Amino acid sequence: MSDTDWKKSSRSAQASNCVETAKRGGFPAIRDSKDPAGPWLRLSDEVFGRFVQGVKLGEYTGR
Repeated sequence: MSDTDWKKSSRSAQASNCVETAKRGGFPAIRDSKDPAGPWLRLSDEVFGRFVQGVKLGEYTGR
């Protein structure tokens, strides 16, 4: 698994509370950008789509 496969949103700038995404085994995956050697979560396309929609709607702002 190459670190160059992981993508961080261009909107995250230098923030340290970001997730990165990649394709793993043909499925979307996410990981904590602060811990690139740590675990990652593989999602179905449907669940990943709902996650992305939630991000766009501001559901994961931590506020």
